[in-house]
Amino acid sequence: MENVFKKEAKHADFSWENLGDIKTGRGDLGEEMPVLVYRLMQYTMLDVLSKAHSMDTANEYFRQAGFLAGVEFSKHALDKSLDFNAFVANLQNALEDLKIGILRMEAFNPDTGDIVLTVGQDLDCSGLPITNENVCVYDEGFIAGILEDYTGKKYDVREVDCWANGDRVCRFSGTIKA
Repeated sequence: MENVFKKEAKHADFSWENLGDIKTGRGDLGEEMPVLVYRLMQYTMLDVLSKAHSMDTANEYFRQAGFLAGVEFSKHALDKSLDFNAFVANLQNALEDLKIGILRMEAFNPDTGDIVLTVGQDLDCSGLPITNENVCVYDEGFIAGILEDYTGKKYDVREVDCWANGDRVCRFSGTIKA
């Protein structure tokens, strides 16, 4: 018997499958687009959310969205059967292939799980004017989601260096939540 109470999916309910068949749908234009278009969506959305709520709330929404994206990206685009070093190499290749950024591992403590990563030439901020702030909160969530999906442990990830703060790479520090 069919469940008549089953919730009908909506476009706002995220699932990987709802990303669609991009190759078929964009046959002439292809799968790539300029970073300008990505940033136009990102920063106008941040502007609207911060005016409707607050900058802290808007940043938390972006962090949560990044987390969801990171978990889904890990599930669908990465090989989680690999050991840690191979997984990081797989992640580096995936981020570079998709032109998200150039990931480098700076430090990892296998005993505590503490991790320091840099992302160069990233989508969110490379080339932005200096505003003396860290702006990559979406990326904080994205990295935390990937780490949690791979390790099974909840991570708190924060950006400690950012292009918009005068640095030339974004540096992220991650620790396992107590």
